Amino acid sequence: MSTSTETSVEVTAKAGARQWLGLAVLLLPVTLMTADLGVLWLATPYLAADLRPSSAQLLWITDIYGFLTAATLVIMGTLGDRLGRRRLLMAGSAGFLLASLLAAYAPNAGTLIVARALLGVAGAAVLPSTLALISHMFADARQRATAIAMWVTALSVGLAIGPIVGGVLLASWWWGSVFLIGLPVMLIALVTAPVLLPEYRDPRPGRLDLASVALFLLAVLPLVYGVKALAAHGPTAEAGAAFAAGAGFTLAFVRRQNRLATPLLDLRLFRSRAFTGALLTLLLGMTALNGVEYLVPQYLQAVAGLSPLAAGLWLLPGAAGLIAGSQLTPPLARRFRPAYVLVGGVLVSLTGYAAVALGTGVTVAALGLAVIMFGAAPISVLGTALAVGAAPPEKAGAAAATGQTAYDLGLALGIAVTGSVAVAVYRSGIPSDAPAAARESLGAAGALGDEALLATARESFTTALQSASALSAGFALLTAVLVLALLRGVPRIASGD
Repeated sequence: MSTSTETSVEVTAKAGARQWLGLAVLLLPVTLMTADLGVLWLATPYLAADLRPSSAQLLWITDIYGFLTAATLVIMGTLGDRLGRRRLLMAGSAGFLLASLLAAYAPNAGTLIVARALLGVAGAAVLPSTLALISHMFADARQRATAIAMWVTALSVGLAIGPIVGGVLLASWWWGSVFLIGLPVMLIALVTAPVLLPEYRDPRPGRLDLASVALFLLAVLPLVYGVKALAAHGPTAEAGAAFAAGAGFTLAFVRRQNRLATPLLDLRLFRSRAFTGALLTLLLGMTALNGVEYLVPQYLQAVAGLSPLAAGLWLLPGAAGLIAGSQLTPPLARRFRPAYVLVGGVLVSLTGYAAVALGTGVTVAALGLAVIMFGAAPISVLGTALAVGAAPPEKAGAAAATGQTAYDLGLALGIAVTGSVAVAVYRSGIPSDAPAAARESLGAAGALGDEALLATARESFTTALQSASALSAGFALLTAVLVLALLRGVPRIASGD
């Protein structure tokens, strides 16, 4: 046990080479977590042809990862406080490695859905552990701010490079190879974590309320299922029942948290307009972005006829836009209030949404997406920072986990909500007398060998992409309105005015 003198030195000392090397180890799985959200986008036509999933199963395959990550982040963050952050990080890394192997060699759509769900839970164990360890490793405020900025940038880089890495792998390998990128990353984390990373747990975490854990899952999972049922079948009694169940358990969860001395989620954080505004910005901004980012890679392959490698190269401008926007955001936020930086980014992204909604062709889709991602970058960079900054220091970990939940849930909702609209528009453009398979997906229509039907399906998918982009523009506008209403009073970063 450290003495009080040793503790004082530990708190005030600046981080050295070991801490910075440890940060590099932590950033690898962080990048992988968001890369795994988009790594399937270019592989979708190939796994659809191989596994023949229904349209509902295809949506589950693509977005259950993000939903399960979002649903279990707060729970995993609480477990890390009790079990130890490094221990949870290593357990999550091992689970991610095994689930990646299951996904890579999945023999059918059901197995792939289960594997993606397990990847989501494992990812939820890794993400909050990395941020909590960074806060513990970097006691100096300026060094900690730099490390957290690098953590947020790693999230953005992963989101940008996921489809590109997928395109490179698909040029030479089968669709399951896109999941194997997680193996070396997690092996590095498992081998180096005991050497470079300290163990850390809350010395007074309080009792873990298992009833709260159960209520949280019972609140989130029915809502997820309701969104999926709505996406697959439209308004049905089944979807309505799921929403009603989720709402009921949400109310029960809120009431229990308000009665507990050590709640699973401290709801007092939501009394802050800045905290609530940051969460809504992350949720709606990522919903707008990911709905289009999910469809453009499919458009480049299935409609434009590009190879996976060529499609990946056409996605490079989008990756560059997101990275450039992420790097430009911090200096702008030091000169201008965050609300104005966020709204300015939204206005830029609207030009990209308009280009995709009104135009056609590879150049329009790729460059339109690049503008969208450049404009959306401030949301991912500032959202978590504002959520953490709005919370008291002792609640920073919970605020970070909640912010990451909103981020991941927004990414998943982008596919579910916008994707459901795209599916509906696509199906409406397929002749009623066409084979049922043609209405399931563009890939299934192409497998039928009917060139006239394939041309119709491609035109219908183009219309679906345009409709999805218009809907995403609406989400982006709503994001700007909420930012001005809730975050306008937040001062400049590292400024007191």
